Amino acid sequence: SAFKLLQIDETFHILKGVTRAVDLCAAPGSWSQVLSKRLYQNKKEDEDVKIIAVDLQAMAPLPGVIQLQGDITKLSTANSIISHFDDQKAQLVICDGAPDVTGLHDIDEYIQSQLLLAALSITNHVLMPGGTFIAKIFRGKDTNLLYSQLRIFFEKVSIAKPASSRNSSIEAFVVCQNYSPPEGYVPQMINPMID
Repeated sequence: SAFKLLQIDETFHILKGVTRAVDLCAAPGSWSQVLSKRLYQNKKEDEDVKIIAVDLQAMAPLPGVIQLQGDITKLSTANSIISHFDDQKAQLVICDGAPDVTGLHDIDEYIQSQLLLAALSITNHVLMPGGTFIAKIFRGKDTNLLYSQLRIFFEKVSIAKPASSRNSSIEAFVVCQNYSPPEGYVPQMINPMID
């Protein structure tokens, strides 16, 4: 899974200049490891790097990564992330989360899209303008609707299918760049799984 993030970075240069990053649904932590290695490697001397990994489950400690055990559908989790950044917002939010796959394509796609909405919802609270959001999607009949929703918040929305992602897999990643929410937009926490 770490290779997928590295391949996305090779194409889109998403890690360049990033010092504040959030990894949602982070367990077991391979994407957080990539962030830790790359961001500390690339930082300037006077820069402070902060990486926050959020998951419902506890993870093994990772060097240079602050772990938050929390629910991404809760406002308290968003507030906790921002407080770790000393009231600044993240430059990058990534989410490689996926539900337990049932094998029923429509159901898997639906649950994945709900997870993506929850990730986007917390991202609206913690991402700074101009920031980048990357999330796993399962490509299906509702993918176009998803793009149009993401384009409301991001100037550029692309699809990445990293070489390390099996061809047979419906998995892909949305790479959303230059976060620019509509003027006057007030983010709300939605929990699509409950509402």
